Amino acid sequence: MRNTLQDIGILDFYQNKNRIKWLIFISSVVISFGSIYYTNILVEELKDREKRQIELLARALEYASSASIDAENLSFITSEIIQQNNSIPVIVVDANGNPTDHKNIKFKKNANQEEIDKVLRAELEKMKQEYEPIRGEEYLVFYRNSELLTSLKFYPYVQLSVILVFGVLAFAVFNQSKVAEQNRVWAGLTKETAHQLGTPIASLMAWMDYLKNSPIWEENKEVIQEMDKDVVKLRMVTERFSSIGSTPSIQLENVFSVVDEAISYLRPRISTKVDIQVNGYADNIEAMLNKSLFEWVIENIVKNAVDAMKGQGSISIDIVKESEKFVFVDITDNGKGMDKGMFKKVFNPGFTTRKRGWGLGLTLAKRIIEGYHKGKVFVKNSELGVGTTFRIILHGSKEGIQGFKQEDFLGQKV
Repeated sequence: MRNTLQDIGILDFYQNKNRIKWLIFISSVVISFGSIYYTNILVEELKDREKRQIELLARALEYASSASIDAENLSFITSEIIQQNNSIPVIVVDANGNPTDHKNIKFKKNANQEEIDKVLRAELEKMKQEYEPIRGEEYLVFYRNSELLTSLKFYPYVQLSVILVFGVLAFAVFNQSKVAEQNRVWAGLTKETAHQLGTPIASLMAWMDYLKNSPIWEENKEVIQEMDKDVVKLRMVTERFSSIGSTPSIQLENVFSVVDEAISYLRPRISTKVDIQVNGYADNIEAMLNKSLFEWVIENIVKNAVDAMKGQGSISIDIVKESEKFVFVDITDNGKGMDKGMFKKVFNPGFTTRKRGWGLGLTLAKRIIEGYHKGKVFVKNSELGVGTTFRIILHGSKEGIQGFKQEDFLGQKV
């Protein structure tokens, strides 16, 4: 199955998702700047065209004021050149700077002459700041950009803003649907697994009862007891899968007792060269957890540590009540360690350094802690050749877990 997933590229795609995100981001930036650059070219061309129109208008006004022009040519200049400007705001002033004519200036309805003069003076100041006037013999022609040109200048930014908002909403919807789909897959897979395991485990339990009451019990007592522990463990695994497929019960539990029980089961099933110490700095440290699922988390992280140490070294589990709100569980090994770039990747599905690993243990641990316990699990620190510390944060009370969000951990000293 793993080789099949790698062959079709699913795991590679997931592991390279950050690169794909950067590729999409860079492509978006290039497209955005390209759009702005092309729009700026259009704006400059339109500016030049409007300037030429104003220059033509100024020459037409000068020509129209000539005493030698006949009535027919005057009518043509007035109708075909001067009156055709219906977009560019223009104000013509005399040698003393007084407005003598204007075009495409907006006034409020039924404005009197005083209000018109006030608007013209305000518009004239804007025009002086935008462009140098076109000079005639006895007048100056002031102008500014048309509304179309002004709108075109800001269009790419409006367009990009709309695209950005749409992209964020689309990403949020897609991400939410993806998470929902993953949840359905996880739930369906775990329920089906629990269902399939139920029948053979029930049969094994019956066989264990038979062996305990058979003549071979006394001769094989230790072996049968260990077999019984494994059958009980299989039943617990089935309960875990069943819990993941539904809403597990979260309640106050003694953290030290739960961790110590999980380690007691693991010790005879891992390398004898690995020393595991559980340190509880108080006897009554309680936290909100599901015992079966939390034991699974401890087992996955410890097994990951054993692999990192290649079956030889020491593991320390420290349980600390950080405050009334939180309980910290630090799992430290003296394995090969990792660089900072791996801190988040180790929780990705399919990520593993083992040739035969599935890369799902830490992913499952993260899902159980953050999804069901509303807590947090992360690599607190790690150093190559020295070791790694994983930290689990649990809620110390029922009130603390209700309505809690992951971003609330940002204010914590983790």
